[in-house]
Amino acid sequence: MNHRERVQTALAHEVPDRCPMQVSFTPEFARRLQHIYPTTKTLHNPHGGGNTYELERALDEDMLLTSVGWANSYYASDEDTYVDEWQVEFRNVRYQTKFGIGHYTEMVGHPLAEDDAIDSYRPPDPNRPELYTEAEWMIDQFQKDYWIVGVTVTTMFETAWALRGYEKTLMDLVLDHDYVKKLFEIPFAYHHTAAKKLVELGVDMIWIGDDVGCQDQMLISPDTWRHLFKPYMATFISSLKDINPDVKIAYHSDGVINQIIPDLIDIGLDVLNPIQPQCMDPAQIKKQYGANLCFWGTIDEQHTLPFGTPEDVKNEVITRLKTIGNSGGLIIGPTHHIQLDTPLENFQAMVNTIVNTPYSLL
Repeated sequence: MNHRERVQTALAHEVPDRCPMQVSFTPEFARRLQHIYPTTKTLHNPHGGGNTYELERALDEDMLLTSVGWANSYYASDEDTYVDEWQVEFRNVRYQTKFGIGHYTEMVGHPLAEDDAIDSYRPPDPNRPELYTEAEWMIDQFQKDYWIVGVTVTTMFETAWALRGYEKTLMDLVLDHDYVKKLFEIPFAYHHTAAKKLVELGVDMIWIGDDVGCQDQMLISPDTWRHLFKPYMATFISSLKDINPDVKIAYHSDGVINQIIPDLIDIGLDVLNPIQPQCMDPAQIKKQYGANLCFWGTIDEQHTLPFGTPEDVKNEVITRLKTIGNSGGLIIGPTHHIQLDTPLENFQAMVNTIVNTPYSLL
């Protein structure tokens, strides 16, 4: 099978030759990989926007990502501080690992922090042709062999609280639903427009979602999600499938979101990402929802990859293939971008085990 056929087979709940794989990495980890694999030295966006995909192809990955939307702002600059096109102010924060210095971006300025600022706010234009040049190029160059994913993550909630501020947005969810709906409309409209354009261009999957789970519970109540989030997500998904009934929709949320998985199935979701094993049991999720959903992720980026041994990583991969990956339905990979603190030998143990373990040997 080529990469595209492998993903198609898995998403049809059938067993491919081996489990399809998707791996992303922070820019700092990408630079470490560039010493091993012959690639161009470009700034790497984990969501797929603005790179040459040489690393992904060298690793034998099966899906390629192309991103349009606010999530690209996280990797917009090497400067200590910057303001993105949404007028959100960021600060790059350094952290030390035994493999070098990494950077996280923190939001320190929010254009809608004041209540009345929303009335005059003008978001970026999602209709600019240059936003879709890369997607057109990717589809032309790679779709024959790879599964192409259009990324519009941070679809609504995360972009909304970037604009407003985290605490204020959480307070708004309790105190002012009318304001919340007005706030949500801004990122929803942008990412909805972008996703529709990507589907029209011919991507195979749209990846949406927002982090609404934390380590042991949801960030907000399931009832709040159903009341304020679910209608938007239902519209998002149904409108894309109206354009192309065959397009697959993946939804991302870190953390525990068990209580809303039936709701996501109800509105037409195809793939759930990332299934953090420290938060939800992948094997149990497969038993409960495997007839209705496929899954993407499942390899632990909190403990196993950064702190385990290569043997620990290999064993976890095999466990996932035998459980959540049985009978197909899994795109395997880490549950977050590979961080700078991950030993290369652990990373290579993950990749090598995946690509060298055909289902016929399990």
